[in-house]
Amino acid sequence: MRAQPDFEPNIMTLGNGPRRMLALHCTMAFGGAWAGFAKALPDLTLIAPDMPSHGRSVDWDEVSDFGDTVYAATLSAMDETPMDVIGHSFGAAAALRLAVRHPEKIRSLTVIEPVFFAVAMQDAPEAMTQHNAHARPYLDLLRAGEREAAARLFNRMWSDGGTKWDAMPERTRAAMTRAIHVVPGQDKFLFADTSNLLSPGALDSCSVPTLILRGEHAHPGIVAVNDGLAARMLNATQSVIEGAGHMAPITHPVEVASVVRNLLDQS
Repeated sequence: MRAQPDFEPNIMTLGNGPRRMLALHCTMAFGGAWAGFAKALPDLTLIAPDMPSHGRSVDWDEVSDFGDTVYAATLSAMDETPMDVIGHSFGAAAALRLAVRHPEKIRSLTVIEPVFFAVAMQDAPEAMTQHNAHARPYLDLLRAGEREAAARLFNRMWSDGGTKWDAMPERTRAAMTRAIHVVPGQDKFLFADTSNLLSPGALDSCSVPTLILRGEHAHPGIVAVNDGLAARMLNATQSVIEGAGHMAPITHPVEVASVVRNLLDQS
């Protein structure tokens, strides 16, 4: 493991219910993105760490492995007793790694549109061809050092046609621009499966009660990932949030909470 030395995430606490849940946000968001979801489930307390270069956490050093850094930091934020875990996008991929490596620490697992594209690369390479074509423009800008322009295109790709870039508060645009450089640092984990989650005895042996969620308008690559995870994991069910896209926990927090509630009641 090549985690960033001495990295300690800023951790937000949302809610004050008796049941505790670790909540892992998506790229270019922060722990507070779970506020609407937390409000809809008042019996929970959410422990929501900020990834490097996000929220109030320090920046990624661009030398250590980003995925290893997030994994080590989130593991350090967990309780000694089992917690419910929820993750969105990259946070969902990180949650999968936790579930495989430390199932004893997880009471239930919810992954919302995990961008663990190694699954789709095996199961539906045609969907990844489409994804890669959509991603190329912002990656080209990032390589050219045009971070703000890259963040703008990345946001357009994943924001479900939400608030336009120029209509966002300057603070929000600045936070996204600050975080955009971590995207290539995620690739080894997400595309090359450097954590070996697809190896025999990993995801296919994970028996944690798991909910795999996506929006109705999910990208084809995400659909392939969710289908592939559901086929591999022993105790997983799928659900779709009607009318939602990739940002379902932010745009449809009540609907997401309603589905998650069913998992919590059974775990």
